Amino acid sequence: MITVVYSCDDYWVIEKPAGMSFHAESESVGVMQYMSQTYPDHTFYPVHRLDKMTSGLLLVACNSQAAATFGSLFEQHLVEKRYLALSAKKPKKKQGTITGGMSPSRRGQWKLTKTLENVAETQFFSAFYQGLRVFYVRPLTGKTHQIRVALKSIGSPILGDARYSGEDADRGYLHAYRLAFEWQGEPKEYLYPARSGEYYSDELVQFVMTNFDEAALHWPSKK
Repeated sequence: MITVVYSCDDYWVIEKPAGMSFHAESESVGVMQYMSQTYPDHTFYPVHRLDKMTSGLLLVACNSQAAATFGSLFEQHLVEKRYLALSAKKPKKKQGTITGGMSPSRRGQWKLTKTLENVAETQFFSAFYQGLRVFYVRPLTGKTHQIRVALKSIGSPILGDARYSGEDADRGYLHAYRLAFEWQGEPKEYLYPARSGEYYSDELVQFVMTNFDEAALHWPSKK
């Protein structure tokens, strides 16, 4: 169910499947419960999370010191995250930065406002692929539903994201694709393409690698 992408004494990098909650629900096992049940000889500490519909790379610390270090890295925005998203709708702009305050809305939704409270900042590039728009996303903050709200705000709700008016699909097409950070003085980078979903394919993986080469992209400077 959960794939271990990398493991060491301080942390594991795992892939969370789409549809799995981070915390246990009444009738289903959550990420941390699954890890403790599957690997009873290990202790895991959560350091960040993904929405239930989102698949992809997730870090878990293996000791309290590592957890505290990751907490500091995330607080200082020193963990670079990249997400892939698909939409059936053409965006108002093909690339750029989406900034606004995040405010609770109805039916468990969030909305983007013009205030400076709970500000979310999201950068993205996009490209057209076989009738869909592919987004390569860099969240500079870590707000609840941030990417989902940001893409809806430019007219491109995520495919399969019913909560935010996305087109019907077999899953919500948001995937945590890349993590990069420095650990004990060494740069670390982990990439993991999405594996599940009728719209994910080897051809799409190749398209992403060709069109969103990290070394060739010129992200706007962080504010």
